[in-house]
Amino acid sequence: MPPFRRADLDAIFLDAGNTLITLDHALLCGALEAEGIRTTPVRLARAEAAARPAVSRFLGGSGSSEGRDTFVFYVRRILAGLGTDGPDADGLASRLVTTLRRDVPTQRLWSQLLPGVEEALRTLRDAGLTLVVVSNSDGTVEEGLARLGLCADLHAVVDSAVVGAEKPDPAIFRHALTVAGARPERTLHVGDLYSVDVVGARAAGLHALLLDPYGDWDGVDCARASDLGSFARALLDGGGRS
Repeated sequence: MPPFRRADLDAIFLDAGNTLITLDHALLCGALEAEGIRTTPVRLARAEAAARPAVSRFLGGSGSSEGRDTFVFYVRRILAGLGTDGPDADGLASRLVTTLRRDVPTQRLWSQLLPGVEEALRTLRDAGLTLVVVSNSDGTVEEGLARLGLCADLHAVVDSAVVGAEKPDPAIFRHALTVAGARPERTLHVGDLYSVDVVGARAAGLHALLLDPYGDWDGVDCARASDLGSFARALLDGGGRS
């Protein structure tokens, strides 16, 4: 039995990064190769996922997920997961972030569609659920999702830069609830960072689900799923329809 029942939900809020889309791993492999580091998209994806608990703890100190220091820390943890942990690792992470921010637009960097997302969104929407993206971003997340053809299955996109409130601030969730016309106790938020998505959703009275593709999150007090597709199947196969 899944941790949530379809009959108890009217709306599902979704983070964008690492929930619907992820970093372009091939692009990042190219940036790393320019620094003399060879890896594969598969290894990079694994290192990125393993970095998330540490990034969550970093943000638990009231950092902004959109700040440069957070991005540098994120890249530094990915490098550690790749075994690139030499004396210049901090400088390498900083150089990579500088290059990426200068040369790669956000919607290009975050442009890799996660497997099964299109089918999951369509399935959830066809089941009568209201789907709203709630993302910490720089004002470009809706454009990026539209380019990937995802907006057709979404009812709305809420971008922190547009709203003026960033997760885990409950204000962004309250805004999304108004947009969705939903009640918090009948809304579930799905995301990839505990201190941002789970803490923020709960502060606004929502339920929360953490995506954990490789089992990297130990001891968290919330429901988990490996990806959006497996969650959608469990919800609808086990929870029935209202």
